[in-house]
Amino acid sequence: MKTLELLAKVCAVAAGALLTLITLMTCVSVVGRNTTGWTIVGDFELTGAAAGAAIALFMPWCQVRRGNINVDFFTLWASRAAQQRLERLGTLLLALLMGLMAWRTTLGGLNAWRSHSGSMMLGFPEWAVYCCIVPPFLLTALIALTQALRGSHDVEQA
Repeated sequence: MKTLELLAKVCAVAAGALLTLITLMTCVSVVGRNTTGWTIVGDFELTGAAAGAAIALFMPWCQVRRGNINVDFFTLWASRAAQQRLERLGTLLLALLMGLMAWRTTLGGLNAWRSHSGSMMLGFPEWAVYCCIVPPFLLTALIALTQALRGSHDVEQA
Protein backbone atom coordinates (compact mmCIF):
# COMPACT_ATOMS: atom_id res chain seq x y z
CA MET A 1 0.00 0.00 0.00
CA LYS A 2 1.40 3.35 -0.98
CA THR A 3 1.85 6.39 1.19
CA LEU A 4 -1.00 8.62 -0.02
CA GLU A 5 -3.58 5.85 0.19
CA LEU A 6 -2.33 4.86 3.65
CA LEU A 7 -2.54 8.46 4.87
CA ALA A 8 -6.05 8.75 3.42
CA LYS A 9 -7.10 5.58 5.25
CA VAL A 10 -5.63 6.91 8.52
CA CYS A 11 -7.65 10.10 8.06
CA ALA A 12 -10.83 8.11 7.39
CA VAL A 13 -10.30 5.95 10.47
CA ALA A 14 -9.68 9.07 12.56
CA ALA A 15 -12.88 10.60 11.20
CA GLY A 16 -14.83 7.46 12.05
CA ALA A 17 -13.41 7.41 15.57
CA LEU A 18 -14.25 11.09 15.99
CA LEU A 19 -17.85 10.54 14.86
CA THR A 20 -18.14 7.54 17.17
CA LEU A 21 -16.96 9.64 20.12
CA ILE A 22 -19.37 12.49 19.45
CA THR A 23 -22.21 9.99 19.00
CA LEU A 24 -21.41 8.43 22.39
CA MET A 25 -21.10 11.87 23.97
CA THR A 26 -24.47 12.90 22.54
CA CYS A 27 -26.11 9.70 23.80
CA VAL A 28 -24.70 10.20 27.30
CA SER A 29 -25.87 13.81 27.31
CA VAL A 30 -29.39 13.01 26.06
CA VAL A 31 -29.86 10.06 28.40
CA GLY A 32 -28.53 12.09 31.32
CA ARG A 33 -30.77 15.04 30.46
CA ASN A 34 -33.87 12.83 30.28
CA THR A 35 -33.18 10.67 33.33
CA THR A 36 -31.25 12.62 35.94
CA GLY A 37 -31.31 16.15 34.60
CA TRP A 38 -27.54 16.06 34.15
CA THR A 39 -26.09 16.97 30.77
CA ILE A 40 -22.73 17.59 29.17
CA VAL A 41 -22.34 21.36 28.98
CA GLY A 42 -21.46 22.53 25.50
CA ASP A 43 -22.10 19.16 23.86
CA PHE A 44 -23.55 20.86 20.78
CA GLU A 45 -20.39 22.98 20.42
CA LEU A 46 -18.15 19.94 20.60
CA THR A 47 -20.42 18.07 18.18
CA GLY A 48 -20.26 20.87 15.63
CA ALA A 49 -16.50 21.21 15.85
CA ALA A 50 -15.93 17.45 15.66
CA ALA A 51 -18.34 17.01 12.76
CA GLY A 52 -16.54 19.70 10.76
CA ALA A 53 -13.19 18.06 11.41
CA ALA A 54 -14.61 14.62 10.54
CA ILE A 55 -15.95 15.85 7.20
CA ALA A 56 -12.52 17.21 6.30
CA LEU A 57 -10.86 13.98 7.44
CA PHE A 58 -13.07 11.90 5.14
CA MET A 59 -12.17 13.95 2.06
CA PRO A 60 -8.78 12.33 1.25
CA TRP A 61 -10.29 8.82 1.24
CA CYS A 62 -13.18 10.07 -0.87
CA GLN A 63 -10.68 11.38 -3.43
CA VAL A 64 -8.62 8.16 -3.39
CA ARG A 65 -11.83 6.26 -4.20
CA ARG A 66 -12.86 8.95 -6.70
CA GLY A 67 -16.07 9.31 -4.74
CA ASN A 68 -16.65 12.93 -5.66
CA ILE A 69 -19.65 13.77 -7.80
CA ASN A 70 -18.95 13.43 -11.49
CA VAL A 71 -21.59 14.84 -13.84
CA ASP A 72 -20.94 12.97 -17.06
CA PHE A 73 -24.37 13.58 -18.58
CA PHE A 74 -22.97 16.40 -20.71
CA THR A 75 -19.96 14.40 -21.91
CA LEU A 76 -21.65 11.17 -22.96
CA TRP A 77 -21.26 12.25 -26.58
CA ALA A 78 -17.49 12.63 -26.24
CA SER A 79 -14.93 9.95 -27.02
CA ARG A 80 -13.39 7.99 -24.15
CA ALA A 81 -10.13 9.91 -24.62
CA ALA A 82 -11.97 13.25 -24.36
CA GLN A 83 -13.82 12.05 -21.27
CA GLN A 84 -10.53 11.05 -19.65
CA ARG A 85 -9.01 14.46 -20.43
CA LEU A 86 -12.03 16.20 -18.93
CA GLU A 87 -11.81 13.98 -15.87
CA ARG A 88 -8.14 14.86 -15.44
CA LEU A 89 -8.97 18.55 -15.83
CA GLY A 90 -11.73 18.28 -13.22
CA THR A 91 -9.37 16.48 -10.85
CA LEU A 92 -6.75 19.18 -11.37
CA LEU A 93 -9.34 21.86 -10.61
CA LEU A 94 -10.29 19.97 -7.44
CA ALA A 95 -6.61 19.86 -6.42
CA LEU A 96 -6.36 23.62 -6.91
CA LEU A 97 -9.58 24.22 -4.99
CA MET A 98 -8.45 22.05 -2.08
CA GLY A 99 -5.12 23.88 -2.03
CA LEU A 100 -6.99 27.17 -1.92
CA MET A 101 -9.19 25.92 0.90
CA ALA A 102 -6.14 24.73 2.85
CA TRP A 103 -4.50 28.13 2.44
CA ARG A 104 -7.60 30.09 3.47
CA THR A 105 -8.32 27.72 6.37
CA THR A 106 -4.75 28.19 7.57
CA LEU A 107 -5.24 31.95 7.53
CA GLY A 108 -8.54 31.55 9.39
CA GLY A 109 -6.86 29.37 12.00
CA LEU A 110 -4.06 31.86 12.48
CA ASN A 111 -6.61 34.64 12.89
CA ALA A 112 -8.56 32.57 15.42
CA TRP A 113 -5.34 31.90 17.34
CA ARG A 114 -4.29 35.56 17.36
CA SER A 115 -7.73 36.75 18.44
CA HIS A 116 -8.15 33.96 21.04
CA SER A 117 -11.63 33.24 19.69
CA GLY A 118 -13.49 30.37 21.27
CA SER A 119 -16.87 28.73 21.44
CA MET A 120 -19.68 30.43 23.33
CA MET A 121 -20.29 27.93 26.17
CA LEU A 122 -16.94 26.24 26.70
CA GLY A 123 -14.54 28.76 25.29
CA PHE A 124 -13.14 25.88 23.21
CA PRO A 125 -10.39 27.42 21.04
CA GLU A 126 -11.50 27.64 17.42
CA TRP A 127 -7.95 27.41 16.11
CA ALA A 128 -7.80 23.78 17.26
CA VAL A 129 -10.53 22.85 14.79
CA TYR A 130 -8.68 24.62 11.99
CA CYS A 131 -5.58 22.58 12.85
CA CYS A 132 -7.58 19.40 12.30
CA ILE A 133 -8.97 20.59 8.96
CA VAL A 134 -5.89 21.91 7.13
CA PRO A 135 -3.86 18.64 6.86
CA PRO A 136 -6.69 16.63 5.24
CA PHE A 137 -7.32 19.48 2.81
CA LEU A 138 -3.65 19.43 1.84
CA LEU A 139 -3.66 15.64 1.53
CA THR A 140 -6.77 15.75 -0.66
CA ALA A 141 -5.10 18.34 -2.88
CA LEU A 142 -1.98 16.19 -3.18
CA ILE A 143 -3.98 13.06 -4.00
CA ALA A 144 -6.03 14.90 -6.63
CA LEU A 145 -2.91 16.47 -8.13
CA THR A 146 -1.26 13.05 -8.35
CA GLN A 147 -4.35 11.60 -10.00
CA ALA A 148 -4.58 14.49 -12.45
CA LEU A 149 -0.92 14.25 -13.47
CA ARG A 150 -0.84 10.48 -13.75
CA GLY A 151 -4.29 10.12 -15.20
CA SER A 152 -4.86 6.93 -13.28
CA HIS A 153 -7.90 5.94 -11.29
CA ASP A 154 -5.88 5.32 -8.17
CA VAL A 155 -2.80 6.56 -6.40
CA GLU A 156 -1.07 3.20 -5.97
CA GLN A 157 1.96 4.45 -7.90
CA ALA A 158 2.29 7.55 -5.70
